[in-house]
Amino acid sequence: MLRVLVADDDHGLRLSVRSALALDGRFATDEAIDGLTAVEQAKVTQYDIAILDVDMPRLNGLEALRQIKELNPGTVVIMMTAFATINDAVSAVKDGAYNYLSKPVQGDHLIALIDRALAAMNLISNVAASAPMLMDDGRKMIGNNSHMQKVFNVISRVSKVDTPVLIRGASGTGKELVARAVHANSARKDEKFVAINCSAIPENLFESELFGHEKGSFTGADQRKIGKFQFAEGGTLFLDEVGDLPLLMQVKLLRVLQEKMFTPVGANREIPTNVRIVAATNRPLEEMIKLATFREDLFYRLNVIPILLPSLMDRKDDLDKLMTMFIKKFNAAHSKRIGGVAADALAVLKRYEWPGNIRELENVIEHMFIMENAKLLTLGSIPESLLKATGTFLPEFPQTEATLSTTVSESSFAASGLDLEDDTLGFDSSDDLDIDDDFLEPIAGAPTGDGGPMDFNAQKETFEKDFIIKALKTFKGRINQTALHANIPKKTLLRKIEKYGIVAKDYTL
Repeated sequence: MLRVLVADDDHGLRLSVRSALALDGRFATDEAIDGLTAVEQAKVTQYDIAILDVDMPRLNGLEALRQIKELNPGTVVIMMTAFATINDAVSAVKDGAYNYLSKPVQGDHLIALIDRALAAMNLISNVAASAPMLMDDGRKMIGNNSHMQKVFNVISRVSKVDTPVLIRGASGTGKELVARAVHANSARKDEKFVAINCSAIPENLFESELFGHEKGSFTGADQRKIGKFQFAEGGTLFLDEVGDLPLLMQVKLLRVLQEKMFTPVGANREIPTNVRIVAATNRPLEEMIKLATFREDLFYRLNVIPILLPSLMDRKDDLDKLMTMFIKKFNAAHSKRIGGVAADALAVLKRYEWPGNIRELENVIEHMFIMENAKLLTLGSIPESLLKATGTFLPEFPQTEATLSTTVSESSFAASGLDLEDDTLGFDSSDDLDIDDDFLEPIAGAPTGDGGPMDFNAQKETFEKDFIIKALKTFKGRINQTALHANIPKKTLLRKIEKYGIVAKDYTL
């Protein structure tokens, strides 16, 4: 349950807030009668949420807010205020409160505000996985999954100003996630977050996409259209891959940043704009400036607060926590209860260089979730391309008591002269066929000349069916595991299962 602290000198108001939280069922609530008591309680208990009155004896809510935020920057603080102190509540938001509520507090409004605050905090938790670094007067403030408070401070500082932000990092490091977290924790959080991928728009449509156009302004413009700047009014406009902006559009964007005005295509009027620009790129902008493919003046306009995201290769010590985060996510998404990653699989994942960064890691974990039927993510569920890249070879089919009678080496087949087609069980031999009764008996367990037809195809099919059934039993009906460890191409296995009427789910126990 979420721990909540409610601080107000009015007993009736504390009771109504506590009752609203109790009805929801997700919260464990403590009370404080003034600001000083609230701070003292926050020193011994780490609260997820603090709901503070602005006007309290001994220590007012504004000072209590600052002290609680110093103790735990991750605590979501919501201020309660009477109309007369609403300006103080607005100031509190600038000092780190998520938002404020006017008295008397309505339960449904309180729960809705808490839900939005928790969603914003969840974004910050995910951004912690991206480990941003804030450049401030030449100093680096590094945040990673093991230093959540520093990450929170980065997002908190960036969110409280309205200047442009430039997020830089390789593809897959979580740039859009950082942009969304900045928006969700800023004063613009109640307005739109509009994302546009600058590399995905044809150059001749760029101006219309950003600034809109008038009806008849160009061929095909059969109606008036507003652009992304107008659509995002009051909110945040995220320009992803800003390094791919054409030079002409760089000039127009620079003017919008300077003048806070834009002109739709085909219009003769200027429209004022009030949006916060957050841009992102994986391109080397400094090199592009030297080559005259990116404007230096636009770079400095965007680069007021740069956030640098390191590659996953530079922070492999975070892999365990990142995987835990994704396992939790996909357990919910796929209705599974995976407990973690098996030791041998984890060792392989840590050897990999992760050129696709966090996005690639997330995709790999989801791939493993889909392929895995065990309680842990195992080596056999890792994508084949990753196994090859790390020089990993899957272990041989286990020689357990359940499979000894049906596991046969290639040398045994060669010695017997038995030829199994390449598309049956993965073996290939060009030796002449010479079936020996003593050889077939222990392998297939099928009758030979004395008790059944002396027919090669019948004997081979009996062997195939028995082999597949025992392999499925060994691997609890998991198709991918059976195909990998029994050296059977997956398509062949599925075809044989259908041919013999085998139901893989019958062997899951």
